[in-house]
Amino acid sequence: MNSFSHFFYDKFTASGIGDETAMFLNLLVLVVSLFIILYVIDFLLRKIIINAFNRFAEKSNTNFDNLMVKNKAPRNIAHIVPVIIADSLIPIAFIDFENAGNFVSKGLEVFGVLLTLWIVRSLLNTFKDYFKTLPRLKDKPIDSYIQVFMIFAWAFGFIVVLVIIADIHIPTFLATMGAASAVILLMFKDTIMGFVASIQVATNDMVRIGDWITFEKYGADGDVIEINLTTVKVQNFDKTITTIPTYSLISDSVKNWRGMEEAGGRRIKRALIIKQESVKHLSTNDIDELKKIQLISAYIEKRQADIEQHNIQNGADKSLLINGRNLTNMGVFRKYMETYVENHSAINDEMTVMVRQLAPTSQGIPIEIYAFSADKVWKNYEYIMADIFDHLVASVGYFNLELFELPSNTTFKTN
Repeated sequence: MNSFSHFFYDKFTASGIGDETAMFLNLLVLVVSLFIILYVIDFLLRKIIINAFNRFAEKSNTNFDNLMVKNKAPRNIAHIVPVIIADSLIPIAFIDFENAGNFVSKGLEVFGVLLTLWIVRSLLNTFKDYFKTLPRLKDKPIDSYIQVFMIFAWAFGFIVVLVIIADIHIPTFLATMGAASAVILLMFKDTIMGFVASIQVATNDMVRIGDWITFEKYGADGDVIEINLTTVKVQNFDKTITTIPTYSLISDSVKNWRGMEEAGGRRIKRALIIKQESVKHLSTNDIDELKKIQLISAYIEKRQADIEQHNIQNGADKSLLINGRNLTNMGVFRKYMETYVENHSAINDEMTVMVRQLAPTSQGIPIEIYAFSADKVWKNYEYIMADIFDHLVASVGYFNLELFELPSNTTFKTN
């Protein structure tokens, strides 16, 4: 081996070149030769391994191997053999330059650590992409877990590199690093908080990829498209992307619409505000007129009979409408709203259907519809709600009621 290392040196000295110059030329030739040999081996191995993986991927039923090729795992693995060969040949090439040889060997060891990290990253990215194709895992924050493993891998690799460069023992280095743990925790505070948040989000099933969430603090209103270790990406309905810190999902209030999407309907909760001055008791003529409304004619007749019987039994003086029990135009209208909504084909009658009167406000008396549309698609839901309220707003006048609205310019015009 020694004779091979000095083969070119002997040739140079034989040709009359000085010893020192001959040693440098010998080193140059050996290094260039080593580089060429390693390049050829690396090139051939990459071609062989990548082609073998491609052929195997074409015949395989699973897409895991395809994802390995996509994430360049075979390419990175092919570099292992040239590194091993280089490590064994460096002492031969640098036989006359021991210090330089040691320096290059350390550099090669550092490169070996980095190569190992690249291979680990390729494999982790492959697992990440593969897990996302599985139905039971595609809505889980896989990115967060892969990033955690990668952080630990890089941290360990960083320690090994420092140990190689400083030429110290790992236990000694770890003892030194323990003293600087407070600084490390401060540096990785966001990462640690994000990791804890990711675990809580996944464990409690708070947010999944594909969920529609509303986060007013960050202006987010759309679908979750990615959950990472430190951030959550939300594609808003205007196609903009909002990035939210993962930790905010457990520290702040966020609305997840998944429950609505999994339920039997989407809630309708909207009110009509009635002017208080338009509310009145109904006279006999008013009642007879409202009986013409088919949807509530049977209700009015039954209700009128019950009220008349009650008033007769209690001797109510009906010369004034206020005496005894009476129907009011708002009460009848509320019943009409409830009956109309209950009979609407787009309402889920297996869920709550209610029309309620809320506390009076400075604008008037709100009458609120609380029901659920059977169709949960946003566009269809808006159409259903608009269809219901179009009809009800147009029906208010039949009950001699008025809706509140702020005065406009036309309000003050005179004929």
